[in-house]
Amino acid sequence: MSALDAVLGALAALRANPLRSLLTMLGIIIGVAAVMAVVAVASGARALVVGKIGNLGSNLLVVSSGTITAGGLKLSTGSAMTLTEEDARVLPRDVPAVQYAVPLVRGVVRLVHDDRNWSTALVGVGSDYLAAQDWPLASGRGFSASEMQSSAKVALLGQTAAHRLFGDLDPVGALLRIERVPFTVVGVLSAKGQIKGGDDQDDVVLVPLLTAKTRVLGISAAAARAVSTIVVKVRDGRDVAATAQQVHTVLRRQHRLGPQADDDFVIKNLAELVEVRQSAYRALSLLLGALAAVSLVVGGIGVMNIMLVSVTERTREIGIRVAVGARRRDILRQMLVESVTMALAGGIIGLLLGAVTSVLIARFAGWPTVISPDGMVLAVGCSAAVGLVFGLYPAARAAALDPIEALRYA
Repeated sequence: MSALDAVLGALAALRANPLRSLLTMLGIIIGVAAVMAVVAVASGARALVVGKIGNLGSNLLVVSSGTITAGGLKLSTGSAMTLTEEDARVLPRDVPAVQYAVPLVRGVVRLVHDDRNWSTALVGVGSDYLAAQDWPLASGRGFSASEMQSSAKVALLGQTAAHRLFGDLDPVGALLRIERVPFTVVGVLSAKGQIKGGDDQDDVVLVPLLTAKTRVLGISAAAARAVSTIVVKVRDGRDVAATAQQVHTVLRRQHRLGPQADDDFVIKNLAELVEVRQSAYRALSLLLGALAAVSLVVGGIGVMNIMLVSVTERTREIGIRVAVGARRRDILRQMLVESVTMALAGGIIGLLLGAVTSVLIARFAGWPTVISPDGMVLAVGCSAAVGLVFGLYPAARAAALDPIEALRYA
């Protein structure tokens, strides 16, 4: 018997009892659909995490002002600006893995253009901020060195702020007021989207650091060199966690903190923050994968049960085939082909169901999903493996039948 004859015979056996075949395949259908959905969700989660890291800026450390003690009381994190522009200058010099260290100050301001106004986040930035954040411009230009040094009244708008004030018009070259101070828009940032927690990175206006201090936020002379945050870009290929430890050591030395003194700054590794979310995706994927495996095993047991019933029903037929010259390996192959064909049919149906489920998850639950060819191959491969493994015992039992006893079977 050729392989084609075996497949045709298997399909004929499935058509002979369609309801029984469908019920047998149900476990495999559910299992394969679950495998497909798991792979789609896991792939989508990886794509989301990679996108989040890209939006935040790859290889970034964010150093923020920490706690200080005043009058015997420890004040809350960020209650005073404990970082300085000098700290930012020292880090690239003393830590070779640091490519950029950009000082920032932040505030909330009101923007006004003609009859429109909008409250947004203002960030006073040092040189190389856009390079550190991997943040290209959609239009216009960045700040020049002379503008950074002379507290020039120039601004870069995020996409959200630009749309709120200018609609669909290009704001480059236009005038706007930040609080009461007139500024010229020299560029518009490309879209970055939201980050975890719902904060809109595009709802921002950037101005030179000195401009923010002297013309907008009004930082006192006592804190003229202080900054609220330092964004640190680690060179490609360097260990971010090890660099964070080196930055920690340099800043403690820079702030003259004794061995027993607490840090007056906080270092956040953005890649580690995103990893927390990725871990949640992985945990859920493992849970769904375990459920899919259980369903496949149940489906495989169903296939084995029905194949055993089929062997019993076809005992006389098997005896006749052996009597007219069929070899035991022919019987074994025929039964295995029937088992695998049944499982593959269930796998294909489950594949379609899993694809539909993935689309529904993406649409209604807002969960990221990516249907990949690898997932499709894995799902079909799992169903074929189930048919092969659980069909082996019934096939071996059929091949071992004594033809004389089989011919006597009524």
